[in-house]
Amino acid sequence: MAAAPAPAKPDTDLVAIPQDEKVAPELAKEPEVNKLFRMTMKFEASDLHLKVGQPPMMRLRGDIRKTDMRPLTQEDMERLLLPHLKPSHRKILEEEGGVDFSYVVGKDEARFRVSLFKQRGRLSLVSRRVNSIIPTFENLGLPPAIEGLCNYNEGMVILAGVTGSGKSTTIAAMLDYVNSREPLHILTIEDPIEFTFTDQKSYVNQREIGLDTRDWSKALKDAVRQDPDVILVGELRDVETFEAAVHSAETGHLVFGTIHASSSPTTINRILDLFPPEKHHAIRQALANNLKAIVAQKLVKGLKKSRVPTNEIMIVNPMIRKLIAEGRDSQLSQAIIIGYLEGMVDFTENLRQLVDRGDVDKATALEFAPDPEKLKMALKGIKVSAAGILS
Repeated sequence: MAAAPAPAKPDTDLVAIPQDEKVAPELAKEPEVNKLFRMTMKFEASDLHLKVGQPPMMRLRGDIRKTDMRPLTQEDMERLLLPHLKPSHRKILEEEGGVDFSYVVGKDEARFRVSLFKQRGRLSLVSRRVNSIIPTFENLGLPPAIEGLCNYNEGMVILAGVTGSGKSTTIAAMLDYVNSREPLHILTIEDPIEFTFTDQKSYVNQREIGLDTRDWSKALKDAVRQDPDVILVGELRDVETFEAAVHSAETGHLVFGTIHASSSPTTINRILDLFPPEKHHAIRQALANNLKAIVAQKLVKGLKKSRVPTNEIMIVNPMIRKLIAEGRDSQLSQAIIIGYLEGMVDFTENLRQLVDRGDVDKATALEFAPDPEKLKMALKGIKVSAAGILS
């Protein structure tokens, strides 16, 4: 490939792509779509977006930027993408209107998490670039308490966040930390596999839904017979998946899972929403007995890096266990503030830390703060004490 193109200027939504690049012979044999994936790698973009009627687009430093390439047609999308779908994925696309899968460029040079779907009868693609090297806690800038959450022998640790919040990267860093320190069996169940682990002190088996196993239910039923110490459930998406994860935690396994929720209290509500009201009391008891921690995460624009995580960490101590069991979720945020010395942190305090470290500017921190006024006071060194919690 030719020299890297100049980065896009911040005051334009166009990314100039040189048209006279010479392609190395070994790359010329690659699928045509790899040119777009390699463009994403070259610009160090986080995502590649393809849509009929638009030129290829990339997300750079959090913003969508159009390239100066010509708009794509439906014929382009079909030519670029359909030949590389497995028969099972093509069937899912036709029957369900969308399919998720992983895509590897070259000899594992880069891995992408791909969502190929139909909109207005036409194909669209959104693909997230996943780093092939698993970052450390320090590289990611995660709070120190994250390390302690990897040392439990059993129970559940849940990573919460919206799509694109970096949950998968953080959980991969946590699993790799365990992998490097303990002689254990780590089993992951994912859809699709995003990070590939190299066996270290632990050994790791990774199962992809639709490729290595029929579905989540089958994979989770098999898991308890595969002698794992640590299990990753890629997504706690339904009643069956959550119940299997809880059962694994109850039988002496350390279970990591991800869920779509924006904070620790809303994670509890999100789990309860999976079940009918008459089961909520039993689910609360299961969470109180088995949950070890919830880490909620958002990605914000950084100063030193394009995006950095901000976290809320809730560690389940006796007080939080009691609040969950009794349905007093509105007081969990106060309990997190009170648990600061135990390693807990809320978004306000973590954003303050990121500003103090020079990782995030004040305006960005205020934009993402749950309560900007509280953050303004925290940045001035004024601590807002938590309201009293009933015993």
